[in-house]
Amino acid sequence: MLFRSLPVRLIANGGGGVYAPLGPTHLAIEDIAIMRALPHMTVVAPCDADEMRRFMHRTLEWPHPIYIRLGKGGDKVVSDDAHGFEIGRSIRMRDGADGLFVTTGVMTQIALEAAAALEGEGLRVGVRHVHTIKPLDVEGILGDVARVPAVVTVEEGIVSGGLGTAVLEACSDEAPADLPKVARIGIPDAFPTQYGSQQSLLSHWGITAASLADAMRARRRAAGAR
Repeated sequence: MLFRSLPVRLIANGGGGVYAPLGPTHLAIEDIAIMRALPHMTVVAPCDADEMRRFMHRTLEWPHPIYIRLGKGGDKVVSDDAHGFEIGRSIRMRDGADGLFVTTGVMTQIALEAAAALEGEGLRVGVRHVHTIKPLDVEGILGDVARVPAVVTVEEGIVSGGLGTAVLEACSDEAPADLPKVARIGIPDAFPTQYGSQQSLLSHWGITAASLADAMRARRRAAGAR
């Protein structure tokens, strides 16, 4: 109970592949999975600087510890004041009935790009931004999952134990019939060995707008959707 009552804020700069030029030892790819496993720990990954600003106001009265994952700074701003921010609630950034990207942190930007590309093919794919990975917005996420034939989760972190795992756990507990809809995109369950830029590593891992669009098409085909 003592740990739960401490309003500690852990701010982690450079999540995912941000420090790729410094080599594999500087990559924070397991952090979300590790922090999710800690009892009473809140895990948050804002998608841009504006959302971080809105989030910080919400931390003032939050009584539990929070792990805050930041990007490198200077990322494109895709959030909006109208979205607001509530810890434990996700945000529907884009509506769509043909598929759904469930994403977190700065990967929300890539998911929005992929959804825009798919719209050019006549597919309306939604994007749900999960800024709070724990506690997970089970109601909001599963509500959108139920409306679409295919779901792709997207994260700049190791797939084992991260956002995609959290979504699968929620489906298993609350909506097992929706489990086959979900595919996960993230960093493979292996230690990285590459040097380069953040973008070059994302391309190596297959976390690009084009890869996301391909994964959505494949999941829709698997579901028998046209």
